[in-house]
Amino acid sequence: MDDVLTLHEDPRSGNCYKIRLTAALLGLPIKRVQYDIMRGETRTREFLLNVNSNGRIPVLQIGDRFLPESNAACWYLAEDTELIPQDRFMRADMLRWMFFEQYNHEPNIATLRFWFAFVGEAHLSAEQIAQVPAKRIAGEDALAIMDNHLKNKDWFVGDAPSVADISLYAYTHVCEAGGFRLQDRPNVCAWLERVAGLPGYVPMD
Repeated sequence: MDDVLTLHEDPRSGNCYKIRLTAALLGLPIKRVQYDIMRGETRTREFLLNVNSNGRIPVLQIGDRFLPESNAACWYLAEDTELIPQDRFMRADMLRWMFFEQYNHEPNIATLRFWFAFVGEAHLSAEQIAQVPAKRIAGEDALAIMDNHLKNKDWFVGDAPSVADISLYAYTHVCEAGGFRLQDRPNVCAWLERVAGLPGYVPMD
């Protein structure tokens, strides 16, 4: 990979961490440009014009091209490596878990972490407070599905780690900041330890 890789990120974000972890596991050097989303630094005119018109991070910059969306960026980095299965069905299954992460897992687990650990319960709007019980149930359901899937498996797809594991690891390993209990999910806990033991692993900032 000849182009310089630059990650536009807020290091507190699990979505940003996915990309950094993927690069680390593959031994790819990556520059980091940091923004504070709490201060609106991704909503400036400069950011919207030059980095991402959607005003969101992460964005992986590849040379002079910009790729938003965390799972797309992870796929870009991992294509043609051991982190993406060669078998056609297994690749599709990996994508299934990445979609699960974005639709069932992240909107609930990551959102509650952000609300309680960074915004603060006292600062939540009435609308946000009203959403907490449903997000708590949906997040627990996602963790239960993961725990059941890992009952007799080390990894989410096949016999080796893939981008599916990286995608799900990012917010799962910090989910207790949103009020979820990892100790209730022994198979998830064992899997988290396996991911953290991978060569090249880097922790979240």
